[in-house]
Parts: sequence; C-alpha cells; structure tokens
Amino acid sequence: MTHEASPPARSGPPDQTHPEPLVDVTATIDNAPFGRLHLVVVLLCGLTILFDGYDLTIYGAALPRMIEEFQISPAVAGTIGSSALVGMMIGAIACGMLADRHGRKPVIIACVVVYSVFTGAVLFAGGPWELAAYRFIAGLGIGGVMPNAVALVAEFAPRRLRNVLVSVMFSGYMVGGIIASLAAIGLVPAFGWRSLFLVGALPLLLVPLMVRYLPESPVHLLRAGDRPAVARLLCRLVPSQAVEPDSRFVVAQGPPTKQSASPLSSLFRDGRATGTVMLWVAFFMVLLMIYGLSTWLPQLMIKAGYPLGTSLSFLLTLYVAGTAITWVGGYVADRFGARRVLVTAYLVAAVFVAVLGVVGDGSILVVYAAVALGGGATFAAQIFANAYAAQFYPDDARSTGVGWALGVGRIGAILGPTLGGVLLTVQVPLPVNFLAFAVPGLIAALALVAVRSPQKGRLG
Repeated sequence: MTHEASPPARSGPPDQTHPEPLVDVTATIDNAPFGRLHLVVVLLCGLTILFDGYDLTIYGAALPRMIEEFQISPAVAGTIGSSALVGMMIGAIACGMLADRHGRKPVIIACVVVYSVFTGAVLFAGGPWELAAYRFIAGLGIGGVMPNAVALVAEFAPRRLRNVLVSVMFSGYMVGGIIASLAAIGLVPAFGWRSLFLVGALPLLLVPLMVRYLPESPVHLLRAGDRPAVARLLCRLVPSQAVEPDSRFVVAQGPPTKQSASPLSSLFRDGRATGTVMLWVAFFMVLLMIYGLSTWLPQLMIKAGYPLGTSLSFLLTLYVAGTAITWVGGYVADRFGARRVLVTAYLVAAVFVAVLGVVGDGSILVVYAAVALGGGATFAAQIFANAYAAQFYPDDARSTGVGWALGVGRIGAILGPTLGGVLLTVQVPLPVNFLAFAVPGLIAALALVAVRSPQKGRLG
C-alpha cells in the first residue's frame, strides 16, 4: 500500500461523527525528527543483535580446540553447530508470530534471558551432545530476538532514515563478531574455548534496562486499545506536537483492530506472495553463506597453511569490513532504493567469496582484501535484507514476515556448517569449499530481482 502525502499529526476541528481529534500515527512517525527515543530503540535493539553476531562467531572460533578436546570429526562438529541454528529457526518463526499478537517488548526480553542463561551453561557441558542441547535452547532465544528487534526499529524510524537506522542497529551484529574475534584471540589461548561462551551470558545485564526503557510497538498498543500509551509515545517522538490521550488514531493500513486472521496469511495477500517466496529464497541462500563461512573460515585458512591466530584475524577483518559496508550501504539505500543496494551486495559477495578460494594460499594482503569484500558484503547483504523485509510487510505482520524469512533462512544456516564439515571431511580442493558458499549469493541476487513490492515507491 502506498503512503499518501503526509497529513499533519493532528487535523483541524473534529467532525460530528468522530468528535475526537484525529492523529495519523504513520505520518507522525514517518516525519518525526530524529530524537532521544529513536536513539534508545536503536541502541537497545542493537545491543541485543550484538550478541547474535557474537554467538555466530564464537562457535567457529572455538571449533579447532573443541574438536581436539572432544575428539570428534569435522562432520560431527558441523552437526553440533547446526543445533543452535535449528533453535534459531524455530525461535524466529514462533516468536515473530507471538510478538505480532502479544507485543514486541516482552518477547524480546524473554528471548534475551533464554539466550544468556543457556549460552553461559555451555561452560558446564560435559560432552558434545550436552553442548548441542544447550546451544539449541540458546538458539531459540537468539532466533526470536532478531525479527522483533528489526521490526521495532523499522516501526519507530522516520521514513527518510529507515534503512540507515535499521542498518546501524544491525551493525551491532558486526560489532558482536568483532568482539568475539578479539575475545577468541585473547581468551582461547589463556582460558580455553569455553570462556567464550561464559562471556555470552552478559546480555542478562541488559534486561533491567530493557524493562525500564524499551518502548512497545505503537501498532500493538493501538490494537490493545491503550490510547494514552500511544499518545505518550508520539509526544516523545515529536515533543513540539501535543497529542491527547482521547485522540482517534489511524495508521496507513487502516484503523487498528484486534487481529481476526493469522498474520501468516497476510504474507501472501495483496500482491505479496511472489515477493515472500523470493525473500525466503534469498534469506536461505545468504544465511547458508554466512554460517558456513563463519563456522569454517578459520579451519579453511588453517588448511591453506595459516596459523590459528592469523586464521582468527580473518574473522575480525570480515566483521570490520561488514560494518563499514553496512553503514555506507544503508545511507545509499535510503537515496537510491534498498533493492538495488541489496542485489549489488549479493553479487559482490558471490564474486569475492569465489575469488577467496583461488587466492587462499597466495599473498596475505590479497587474502585479506578478498575476505573483506566477499565476507563483508555477505554479512552486509543479510542486514540490508532484514531492513528490506521489514518494509515489505504491513505493520500488523512485520514481525511475522521477518520471522518467517529468517526462519526459512535458518534452514540454509543449518545446512551451511554441515556442508562445510562434509566438504572438509571428504577433503575436496580448497577452491571447491569456497565455490560452494559463493554460488548461493548469485541465486539470492536473482531471487531479489524477481521481487515486486506491493508498497511501490517505498522500497526501490
């Protein structure tokens, strides 16, 4: 649905049919100046996403020492790594739908608690399958956080800054990877691989801050009938405008009502069916790339002849480059269209991941450049995809839409570590390992080319 020319947040004298003053919530949010509430939402959601990036990296960083301790094959280690991803898949789908019905804030907080407790529990794992069980439960939590954090930031972001703010929030994912890479370099040699998972329990410290400061989705508050809370939120977003608690609120998709149909069905209505399927394909392919590379990049570079410390530094390079590409790409997407930037990122990722297989045993500077461009573009592409999906769906199905895209994508994430483990076990040539993770980027680009937005003009 298109956005019409934005009316003022509060109209003129009320008519006799609707005596309450009229407030267009969508227009108010779309045109709000960037302020403190935006900063709070982006910061708190970014910190929760940070630990998703941290979690993604620590398993790959811990893998070489974990294989030694448990005496398991790479194929078994890949399967154990996938256990967390199964949990993430279930968590993304289930918690996305839960949040669209019951609110984003309580679901985000519950997910952070589950993730933190069971990531810290890895410290006490007595064997590989006990570790897999803890990782599965932690995955439920971290999988449930992502679609709701993306949806909440997208709902509060002014229209002109939507891609930028979602990208900045999601750069917490990259920061988490950077922290994990540095932690692995410093902690693993001194304290062992389990110390990385103990650090993963720290998000518990965020819970009191989230309870106190994280706002609820205005659309959910409207559906729940809490008009005073909506009025307070809009006054915080635009302090210069007075919004009365007894105002009549409207949103772009129509009057907010209690949902009578499943949010899942809305993913295939109003011209969204093809786009939904193509988004699922793109998410599947790129999450396969991300989790396959993150899990096995250190081991692949060890195979290419680099020592463990240098191999871990490639992960650090990947995340630093991904952060830079994400920030620049978010700015460009708000000006030239999100889809153009997203397709370009997919293609760059595919080309340079394939190149990495050819230059993996060559000049170290060339290898760093290939890791930065290929790996960095892969991670940035997934961040752009989350921002794109959050704007593709209407407010009352946003978490469901992003959650299902991530949930289907997690199937690719599950296959990524397993695929890498199998390829290493059968000892294929190094270029074949990287080519297996490059081709999905090309498929993702083709899938996005086929997407036609039902909200023409918003996505590009």
